[in-house]
Amino acid sequence: MSAATAVTDRASFLLADNPGLMTLDGTNTWILREPGAGRSVVVDPGPADEHHLQAVLAAAGDVALVLFTHRHGDHTDAVDRFAELTGAPCRAVDPQFCRSAEPLTDYDEIDVDGLLIEVVATPGHTTDSVCLLLGSEGTLLSGDTILGRGTTIIAHPDGALGAYLDSLARIRELIAEDLVRRILPGHGPVIDRPAEVVDFYLEHRAERLDQVRAAVDAGATTPREVVETVYADVDESLWPAAEHSVAAQLDYLQP
Repeated sequence: MSAATAVTDRASFLLADNPGLMTLDGTNTWILREPGAGRSVVVDPGPADEHHLQAVLAAAGDVALVLFTHRHGDHTDAVDRFAELTGAPCRAVDPQFCRSAEPLTDYDEIDVDGLLIEVVATPGHTTDSVCLLLGSEGTLLSGDTILGRGTTIIAHPDGALGAYLDSLARIRELIAEDLVRRILPGHGPVIDRPAEVVDFYLEHRAERLDQVRAAVDAGATTPREVVETVYADVDESLWPAAEHSVAAQLDYLQP
């Protein structure tokens, strides 16, 4: 059974065995615990993979709380089984993933045995996306809002580009205020230069919007037609995902 990989004094993770085009190496399940504390918080237990859940349970010990960064199944499919295994309450923005607890809301402050977590609403990838801030060490768990490698999709129609750009700007402000010095993503490696990554995300979105505008001006009328032009150099296996982001961009560009 795999052991958790420690990243900070308060955060370690186990990688779920669900690699893919959308999940990169797999889903990062994060285990948070205040140094010296007996209980932990598990973030995104992931897919309903019994081997993975047992490994998480072995690493996490006494689980006081389970949190979800957003509704996608590679983060939430294990909700019922993990609640059964741990007996812990589960919280997410979307009430359907809450068990014996209230939904998360922006600026919620959670204290588990001295571990302080602030909820930062970051809609865009999905309407219910949140990040989780460990202010004592400048660490932000980003879910799929920011990935450790590449860029995330806007899961239109659930996601929205305007909200996503606002969320990136909010994260960038936290970085500028030195409240975030490290990002722990839902997929991919840890980000130790968060300002560079968020700036890249913002620049990438601006460039894509310019490309989408140009494709529309050239006669493209559907997300697929835009993708065939803008993403011509991208593996076609990624085009269906790109269509979601393009649909969000076209919606954003509507007068």
